[in-house]
Amino acid sequence: MAAWLTQRRLSQNATRLRQLRAELGQLDEQVMHLRDDADDTALRALVSETPGAAQEASQAQKHASALDRHRRHVVDEIAKLEARQDELLDRLTGS
Repeated sequence: MAAWLTQRRLSQNATRLRQLRAELGQLDEQVMHLRDDADDTALRALVSETPGAAQEASQAQKHASALDRHRRHVVDEIAKLEARQDELLDRLTGS
């Protein structure tokens, strides 16, 4: 593979990694807040013992779980891109 093509792919990979790492930082904050909200809502549902509160707690937990899944997906994508970056660097250096 031509060196310029490898460098171009490395540049694209690095750009995508920066984007995903920034997104991960935001997701970490959002997950923390959603988990806290879900815990608070679950506690309120337990205290109030009303069906509406239980449903609200269930919805809050579902939102927190969905955001957790998205965060795991972003972490997996970062790992794949880092592996790809290592592979491209190896090609560039001829190892």
